[in-house]
Amino acid sequence: MNDADLKTILDRTRVIAVVGASLNPVRPSYYVARYLSLRGYRVIGVNPGHAGAMLFGEEVRGAISDLPPEVDMIDIFRRSEAVAPIVDAALAHMPGLKTVWMQIGVENAAAAQAARARGVDVVMNRCPKIEHQRLNGELRKAGFNTGVISSKL
Repeated sequence: MNDADLKTILDRTRVIAVVGASLNPVRPSYYVARYLSLRGYRVIGVNPGHAGAMLFGEEVRGAISDLPPEVDMIDIFRRSEAVAPIVDAALAHMPGLKTVWMQIGVENAAAAQAARARGVDVVMNRCPKIEHQRLNGELRKAGFNTGVISSKL
């Protein structure tokens, strides 16, 4: 994925299911979900251990099959070996799914191939929060050279 592809994905996405979402504010899945929610995305957590709890104005779902059909991206915070059944369930349950995003350290080639075969974009080993910040010049505020030229500070 190049920067233009990532920007297209982030710009078209409206509803994100965060698989493995935590209610603990020090966990990466929590603060990534919070960031995305604050940037205007509708974020729905998926975690059987927290099903029914509220997270950023949305009820946490216990399974992929409990998600509404308008989810257009899943962001996976699970071990690489757990990804295939998650992707299979998402492909079966959400015909409008556009993106499967696997977090930093998460890669599963078989799941990626299955998703791509259905016309779904796949991003592996990256974080949508970091990519959103980088592509929108927000990391520059912290002193990072993002490679993006902008007049925004």
